[in-house]
Amino acid sequence: MSTVELRRPPSGLDEAPEVPRGSREFRRRLRGAAVRHGPVLLTYGVLKLAGFAVFLYLLDSAGDFRKKHPRFGGGEHAWDVLASWDGWWYQQIAQHGYDPALKPVPGATGLITLEGNSAAFFPLYPALMRLVSECTGLGLYGAGMTVSVVASFVAALGIHAVTRRLGGHRAGLVAAGLWAVWPGSGTEWSGYSESLYTALAAWACHAVMSRRWLTAGLLTCAAGLCRPTAAALVAALAVAALLSLRRREDGVVRPLGAVAIAPLGLFGYLAWVNYRLGDVNGYSKLQDGAWAHKFDWGVHSFHVLTSVPVGHFGYLFAMPFEDVIGVCVVLTVPVLTVLLLRLRPPAVLVVYTVLSYLMVMATQQYFGNVSRYLLPLFPLFAPLALAMRRLRWPSLAAVLGTAALASGSYAGYVLFELGVP
Repeated sequence: MSTVELRRPPSGLDEAPEVPRGSREFRRRLRGAAVRHGPVLLTYGVLKLAGFAVFLYLLDSAGDFRKKHPRFGGGEHAWDVLASWDGWWYQQIAQHGYDPALKPVPGATGLITLEGNSAAFFPLYPALMRLVSECTGLGLYGAGMTVSVVASFVAALGIHAVTRRLGGHRAGLVAAGLWAVWPGSGTEWSGYSESLYTALAAWACHAVMSRRWLTAGLLTCAAGLCRPTAAALVAALAVAALLSLRRREDGVVRPLGAVAIAPLGLFGYLAWVNYRLGDVNGYSKLQDGAWAHKFDWGVHSFHVLTSVPVGHFGYLFAMPFEDVIGVCVVLTVPVLTVLLLRLRPPAVLVVYTVLSYLMVMATQQYFGNVSRYLLPLFPLFAPLALAMRRLRWPSLAAVLGTAALASGSYAGYVLFELGVP
């Protein structure tokens, strides 16, 4: 009786190489992330690219598109307009830092009596601009655009995540699409801080809804280093934390810890500016004297809202085309807020939306920019998204696609070329 010797096949021929367990796990997570987030990023990206292409076409067709003061971003290329005005100031901060001062303009009369100063602009966006520039070798313009574009996609993911908890995945996709075409969305891909702030606000609200309190506190703290309207987000988190304490859901330490962390960014920067200016109310004086931005209990907004419908444009900083769009947006917000309340959303979304709206409306500023100032009110996308999710895909694509093309005009060209974004 013979025996047969069993031999192993030569290594690498009949035996497949073993994939390390860590690599398999990474690939699995990567595929899962692509399935979860890919549709959101694609929806936002396609709609935004469509509007952006129309915007650039309009700029090119305008011919003499750069007549603005070169100090505020004038240049030889059409796309230079994307880093004009506020974008110019952010680049100066990224390059030179801050030099806070209350300097009167010699011989100035009227409302603006102080010299413009970079301290009016919050530090997180220019700090990231400088960081990206140092790490990638990009110029400050390219670094700022990179931060804004990446942040806009992060904001789309956050808006989808929040809306999905209210109405499901399809509603979340529509909300991400609305973020791409909303009035004022032209600043999402520009040298401005709207995308960064909205991304932080959306994920902070989602963290509160998920009861991840310390994450919410840190994100709100970061948002406070981005824009002064983060005061609404701080208040919204505080209200949500108090409700959690009342219901005894998450103990005491985590909600109170979030409340303690949340205002540090906003109040810390304001305290530093006031200290450097040598005035306990220095930041407000700078905003009022140099930029004519001040809290006036809504007097200026009321003046605009009662003047534009009858064709009168004799108020401060009148820009007829932009102001008409602004009035439409301002009057739409209360309607959408009522519809949002009917969904019975978490308190953090309601407080954030209402207070953000009131802060904008109670402040004297360029009213033509109000569509930009109200852009971070992403919870207002939810009621529209829940209604639009019932549409079939062809109808939904037609509606959002048309809005995307139109957004190149009303959200981009009108703000950046006809007005002051």
